Amino acid sequence: MPVFEYKGYDGAGKGVAGIIDADNAKVARARLRRQGLFPTDVSVQTKGSAVKGKGLNAEIDLSKYFQRISRADVATLTSQLATLLGAQIPMAEALTALVDQTEKTKLKVVLSQVKERVNEGSTLADALKEHPRVFDDLSVHMVRAGERTGALDKVLKRLAAFAEGQVQLQGKVVAAMAYPILMGAVGMLILMGLFWGVIPRIRSMFDGLAGGEKALPLITRIVFAFGDFLTSRWLLVAVVVIAAGIFGVYRWVHTENGRARFDRFKLNMPMFGKINRLVSISRFCRTLATLLVSGVPIITALGIVRDVVGNVVLAEAVDKASDNIQEGQSIAGPLRASGEFPPLVTHMIAIGERTGDLEPMLTAVADAYEDQVETTMSALTSLLGPIMILFLGGTVFLTALGLLLPMMNISQRLSQM
Repeated sequence: MPVFEYKGYDGAGKGVAGIIDADNAKVARARLRRQGLFPTDVSVQTKGSAVKGKGLNAEIDLSKYFQRISRADVATLTSQLATLLGAQIPMAEALTALVDQTEKTKLKVVLSQVKERVNEGSTLADALKEHPRVFDDLSVHMVRAGERTGALDKVLKRLAAFAEGQVQLQGKVVAAMAYPILMGAVGMLILMGLFWGVIPRIRSMFDGLAGGEKALPLITRIVFAFGDFLTSRWLLVAVVVIAAGIFGVYRWVHTENGRARFDRFKLNMPMFGKINRLVSISRFCRTLATLLVSGVPIITALGIVRDVVGNVVLAEAVDKASDNIQEGQSIAGPLRASGEFPPLVTHMIAIGERTGDLEPMLTAVADAYEDQVETTMSALTSLLGPIMILFLGGTVFLTALGLLLPMMNISQRLSQM
């Protein structure tokens, strides 16, 4: 069923715009009138298009280029769909309600296409699978398992809770790093202001000094040399070299060998290595528990989890665990042998396998590790704040000292004359 964009007015004469799915433009106009709207323009929505009209009459909607469907958006619509299905509302009607209440145009178009596929007889999982940038493998497999077991609303609630938890965890990490990054940015602006605006004016005071700049204290000459670097073309050269280095590392990381080495470095790097490991293992446990409790087969679940952990080193251990399962062995063995999973995780998994309570054990580990991530990030940011203040304060102090020392020397000479 095509999707149409419309513009018009409501009963109060206020301008409205949006999209609506219908068989043709005439049906779309009729549906809008039944909703109390008076359309002035109805045109077919072209997938991915942000340009309407031709030639000089073309209208470009720049918001479509920058609009992004976030994890939070997907978590919200998943929760809403679970609520609607739990209230015994038919799937087609529930999807229609989601389309009507969604504000983001991109998401509205995706939901309209999902609704169209479902109306044609497709399963919800197959309809979602056609939009991998919005709905990942985790969502597709969980929905498919829910449809097979007849407990789709419950599975969607678990999926929504999982997605909301991941969004919250990511938000905590980002929020914890926001303060140090802000401090660093403000400090750099202060230093740039000093070296670009203040120091050149003060430096001109020493131009007539006997002996020139060689007579100035060492710290003053260092400050001036650094200022010359910031105000010369060498700064541009340094920026280009750094940018080229970052691009080279980026290309190297996207090779098979480079990705493996970089992921191992992320797990072993000072301070942040522990956090990276905690986040990856927490994601592994939470995702695997959510998939298993939703009825997804263990082999399929491990295949999904392999891509979710986001680390090649840990993914290799998960692959070996999957091979062990196919041979009738345990999951805990290869995870323990890899040396990348903490003993707590492997012991809890081994106990869960023996007792048949693997999902609760994985959930308990995920809860504990997420709490540890939050605690570690709080401690780290509490430490980074004073360190940033000391660094910036020390830099400003040395800069001020480099400017004040020659001025004090000049004052002493004048007082002796």
